Amino acid sequence: MEERSLKVLPADTTFFNKISSTLTKLLIPTKLSFNSVMINIKRNGVLKNYSIYKEAEKSENIDKKDQYFKRYEESYALYLESIDKFVMDSIYKKVKNGVATQFEMNAMSNYYTVVRLKDTEYLEYKYRKQKFLLELDYESVLASNKEKIIEKYQAMYVEKIDSLFKGILKNYSVKLADGRKSGASEKIEIYKNIFWTLEEYIRNVLPIKIKIDKNNTYKKIITEYEEFDKFTIGKLDEKDFLEKNMILLGLSRSLFTYSLPLVAAEQCYQKLLKDTRNLIMKVKTERKREEAYQMLLKLVEDYNVKLLSTKVYWDKLEEREAYKKFWNVYSKSKSSEEKEILSLRRELYELNNLGEKWEPIRKFYRSKLVGLGKMRELKNNYKKLESNTRYIKK
Repeated sequence: MEERSLKVLPADTTFFNKISSTLTKLLIPTKLSFNSVMINIKRNGVLKNYSIYKEAEKSENIDKKDQYFKRYEESYALYLESIDKFVMDSIYKKVKNGVATQFEMNAMSNYYTVVRLKDTEYLEYKYRKQKFLLELDYESVLASNKEKIIEKYQAMYVEKIDSLFKGILKNYSVKLADGRKSGASEKIEIYKNIFWTLEEYIRNVLPIKIKIDKNNTYKKIITEYEEFDKFTIGKLDEKDFLEKNMILLGLSRSLFTYSLPLVAAEQCYQKLLKDTRNLIMKVKTERKREEAYQMLLKLVEDYNVKLLSTKVYWDKLEEREAYKKFWNVYSKSKSSEEKEILSLRRELYELNNLGEKWEPIRKFYRSKLVGLGKMRELKNNYKKLESNTRYIKK
């Protein structure tokens, strides 16, 4: 009897544990419904205050605007708290008890990915947590299929989510500019984060902004957006991946002029140019090399038209003067061949003082200029005498 009474049973097979587990599973829908009601109440509150604040913005009464903005921000904070509580009280319990949907499991995983940033990257954590909670509730608003609610919510959602993306990108830009704190590997990670954030924005936010835009604000970038859209389907090779990032960076010059300032964007362009040059040197087939080369020409044009032509401050006076001479001719060129020749010469100028590592790409550029009739190929050969280091013409 004593042995039986002391027998240890597995935790998940005891009678009381089974009852507790069953009750928890039964209570989850009730808790879920309760939290959903609270979210609806808080969401309606923030939308109401947002509407009042937007009306007050038209007024010249600064005190009134400040008052309504403060009320809107307070209701926004309470709204996010209600979603956060929903995640912890409902989704967490459903995941823990094995009754969560795939969407809920993904949401919980993303939630913890964001929370991990709190101790090491607090500023990014602050932006990304708000972004996560807003996106989570946006999905539930869309799932309601209530057009009036969706339309009303989207105006507030787009304004908030837009400011959060700008905050995230500005944070990355500051890190990129602070070379003292970033080693080579850290910088590569920042570049990845910048391109990933830009892609996330253009995939998920820009389509909503285009849809609700009544003033054709995005008319100029529709073509670029459609170009990017081609890279969202199918598997991308290295050249496609670089071209996609080039389009993202081009779009960023219109969408994030201040959040991804010229200094940070310039470094991103230089990184893309470096990666594309490496790709040209690395590929084995003539077809792939030519495809990478054609992309490089597009990238050089983008870099010059969208960034360097607007650059005001240069570190070195001689670089500014060299660029001014190049741009004066390039901007007046009409044919693609003229632009290609100028781009190749500009590339050779940029790589002129770099090490032997870049000699293969310099040789490739020179061969292109020879093919275009703008450089002569010397036929002379040389041999090295064993007795000394002099070179004798053959």
